[in-house]
Amino acid sequence: MSNVSIASEKSGLVANSSAVILAGRVLLSIIFVLAGYAKLTAIAGTAGWFGSLGLPLPTVTTVVVGVVEVVAGLAILVGYQTRIAAIVLALFTLAASAVAHTDLADQVQMMFLQKNLAIAGGLFVLAAAGAGALAVDARRS
Repeated sequence: MSNVSIASEKSGLVANSSAVILAGRVLLSIIFVLAGYAKLTAIAGTAGWFGSLGLPLPTVTTVVVGVVEVVAGLAILVGYQTRIAAIVLALFTLAASAVAHTDLADQVQMMFLQKNLAIAGGLFVLAAAGAGALAVDARRS
Protein backbone atom coordinates (compact mmCIF):
# COMPACT_ATOMS: atom_id res chain seq x y z
CA MET A 1 0.00 0.00 0.00
CA SER A 2 1.46 3.36 -1.01
CA ASN A 3 1.74 6.40 1.23
CA VAL A 4 -0.90 8.13 -0.91
CA SER A 5 -3.47 5.38 -0.37
CA ILE A 6 -2.66 5.24 3.35
CA ALA A 7 -3.12 9.02 3.63
CA SER A 8 -6.36 8.82 1.64
CA GLU A 9 -7.66 5.99 3.83
CA LYS A 10 -6.63 7.87 6.96
CA SER A 11 -8.48 11.03 5.86
CA GLY A 12 -11.57 8.91 5.21
CA LEU A 13 -11.31 7.52 8.72
CA VAL A 14 -11.05 11.01 10.15
CA ALA A 15 -14.14 12.16 8.26
CA ASN A 16 -16.04 9.07 9.37
CA SER A 17 -14.90 9.40 12.98
CA SER A 18 -16.18 12.98 13.09
CA ALA A 19 -19.61 11.79 11.95
CA VAL A 20 -19.53 8.96 14.48
CA ILE A 21 -18.54 11.34 17.28
CA LEU A 22 -21.38 13.67 16.23
CA ALA A 23 -23.83 10.76 16.35
CA GLY A 24 -22.51 9.81 19.80
CA ARG A 25 -22.88 13.40 21.01
CA VAL A 26 -26.47 13.54 19.76
CA LEU A 27 -27.36 10.25 21.42
CA LEU A 28 -25.67 11.15 24.71
CA SER A 29 -27.23 14.60 24.83
CA ILE A 30 -30.83 13.42 24.29
CA ILE A 31 -31.18 11.79 27.71
CA PHE A 32 -29.89 14.86 29.56
CA VAL A 33 -31.82 17.51 27.61
CA LEU A 34 -35.09 15.59 27.93
CA ALA A 35 -34.56 14.69 31.60
CA GLY A 36 -33.63 18.27 32.49
CA TYR A 37 -36.61 19.64 30.59
CA ALA A 38 -38.91 17.18 32.39
CA LYS A 39 -37.55 18.28 35.77
CA LEU A 40 -37.97 21.96 34.95
CA THR A 41 -41.54 21.49 33.74
CA ALA A 42 -42.58 19.34 36.72
CA ILE A 43 -40.65 20.97 39.54
CA ALA A 44 -43.11 20.06 42.32
CA GLY A 45 -43.21 16.36 41.45
CA THR A 46 -39.45 16.07 41.05
CA ALA A 47 -38.86 18.04 44.25
CA GLY A 48 -41.18 15.65 46.08
CA TRP A 49 -39.17 12.68 44.84
CA PHE A 50 -35.87 14.39 45.68
CA GLY A 51 -37.22 15.14 49.16
CA SER A 52 -38.15 11.48 49.64
CA LEU A 53 -34.51 10.60 48.81
CA GLY A 54 -33.38 12.94 51.58
CA LEU A 55 -31.81 15.54 49.31
CA PRO A 56 -31.52 19.01 50.84
CA LEU A 57 -33.63 21.90 49.53
CA PRO A 58 -35.45 19.66 47.05
CA THR A 59 -36.99 22.48 45.00
CA VAL A 60 -33.67 24.29 44.61
CA THR A 61 -31.95 20.97 43.90
CA THR A 62 -34.54 20.21 41.21
CA VAL A 63 -33.96 23.52 39.45
CA VAL A 64 -30.15 23.24 39.67
CA VAL A 65 -30.15 19.65 38.41
CA GLY A 66 -32.58 20.48 35.60
CA VAL A 67 -30.52 23.46 34.46
CA VAL A 68 -27.26 21.47 34.59
CA GLU A 69 -28.80 18.67 32.53
CA VAL A 70 -30.26 20.99 29.89
CA VAL A 71 -27.27 23.34 29.57
CA ALA A 72 -24.57 20.66 29.60
CA GLY A 73 -26.69 18.41 27.38
CA LEU A 74 -27.08 21.19 24.80
CA ALA A 75 -23.35 21.96 25.04
CA ILE A 76 -22.57 18.35 24.15
CA LEU A 77 -25.17 18.37 21.38
CA VAL A 78 -23.59 21.34 19.59
CA GLY A 79 -20.05 20.49 20.67
CA TYR A 80 -19.38 23.60 22.76
CA GLN A 81 -16.91 23.20 25.65
CA THR A 82 -17.51 19.50 25.09
CA ARG A 83 -14.75 18.12 27.29
CA ILE A 84 -15.88 20.17 30.29
CA ALA A 85 -19.58 19.42 29.72
CA ALA A 86 -18.84 15.70 29.34
CA ILE A 87 -16.86 15.57 32.59
CA VAL A 88 -19.56 17.53 34.44
CA LEU A 89 -22.29 15.19 33.19
CA ALA A 90 -20.21 12.06 33.83
CA LEU A 91 -19.60 13.08 37.45
CA PHE A 92 -23.24 14.16 37.77
CA THR A 93 -24.39 10.76 36.46
CA LEU A 94 -22.15 8.89 38.91
CA ALA A 95 -23.43 11.05 41.78
CA ALA A 96 -27.06 10.50 40.73
CA SER A 97 -26.37 6.76 40.70
CA ALA A 98 -24.94 6.89 44.20
CA VAL A 99 -28.00 8.78 45.46
CA ALA A 100 -30.86 7.10 43.63
CA HIS A 101 -29.74 3.66 42.42
CA THR A 102 -28.12 1.91 45.35
CA ASP A 103 -30.67 -0.84 46.03
CA LEU A 104 -28.73 -3.56 44.22
CA ALA A 105 -31.28 -6.21 45.24
CA ASP A 106 -33.86 -4.45 43.04
CA GLN A 107 -33.30 -5.56 39.43
CA VAL A 108 -34.74 -2.33 38.03
CA GLN A 109 -32.36 -0.24 40.15
CA MET A 110 -29.48 -2.49 39.10
CA MET A 111 -30.41 -1.90 35.45
CA PHE A 112 -30.53 1.88 36.01
CA LEU A 113 -27.15 1.73 37.73
CA GLN A 114 -25.63 -0.20 34.83
CA LYS A 115 -27.16 2.23 32.31
CA ASN A 116 -25.74 5.18 34.22
CA LEU A 117 -22.29 3.59 34.42
CA ALA A 118 -22.35 3.04 30.66
CA ILE A 119 -23.44 6.64 30.03
CA ALA A 120 -20.71 7.96 32.34
CA GLY A 121 -18.19 5.79 30.51
CA GLY A 122 -19.30 7.20 27.17
CA LEU A 123 -19.05 10.72 28.55
CA PHE A 124 -15.51 10.10 29.81
CA VAL A 125 -14.54 8.77 26.36
CA LEU A 126 -16.08 11.90 24.80
CA ALA A 127 -14.10 14.05 27.23
CA ALA A 128 -10.90 12.28 26.19
CA ALA A 129 -11.61 12.27 22.44
CA GLY A 130 -13.13 15.73 22.14
CA ALA A 131 -16.10 16.88 20.08
CA GLY A 132 -14.73 16.00 16.66
CA ALA A 133 -14.63 18.19 13.58
CA LEU A 134 -18.40 18.68 13.36
CA ALA A 135 -18.68 20.85 16.46
CA VAL A 136 -18.57 24.43 17.66
CA ASP A 137 -15.31 23.58 19.48
CA ALA A 138 -13.64 22.71 16.14
CA ARG A 139 -14.70 26.04 14.62
CA ARG A 140 -13.25 27.98 17.56
CA SER A 141 -9.72 26.55 17.26
